[in-house]
Amino acid sequence: MGTWGVLAFDNDEACDWAYGLDDVHDLSLVEEAFRIVEGAERGLLEQGDAAEALAACEVVARLRGRPGYQNAYTEKVDRWVSAHRITPTAELIARGDAVIARILGDRSEMLELWEDAGSDEWLAAVSDLRQRMAG
Repeated sequence: MGTWGVLAFDNDEACDWAYGLDDVHDLSLVEEAFRIVEGAERGLLEQGDAAEALAACEVVARLRGRPGYQNAYTEKVDRWVSAHRITPTAELIARGDAVIARILGDRSEMLELWEDAGSDEWLAAVSDLRQRMAG
């Protein structure tokens, strides 16, 4: 896993996922990322799937005008959001909130990796994302 920080786009999976936005003009990529996490249900939620879902949550937060942070890793997403003025539905926002709850729950490889690293900063970053997206 190529991870260099606690923010949603501070890893290879999320940055790679963002390139898929070039191929869509709707929220289908976001919905697919959510669908994969929702499909994991009680099975192990793999780290890469969780990273992509958190990136999708960032897209929703940014479409709601709540970017929280901007840097070189978010440039592609920020450009896409500027070009696609889409208002996320209440249902999609609720799904995003449930996805974050799943990532923070049992059988989440990403949570296990961050717990092993002893990083409370990651939990704070995910909490901030959750508030910006759903709040």
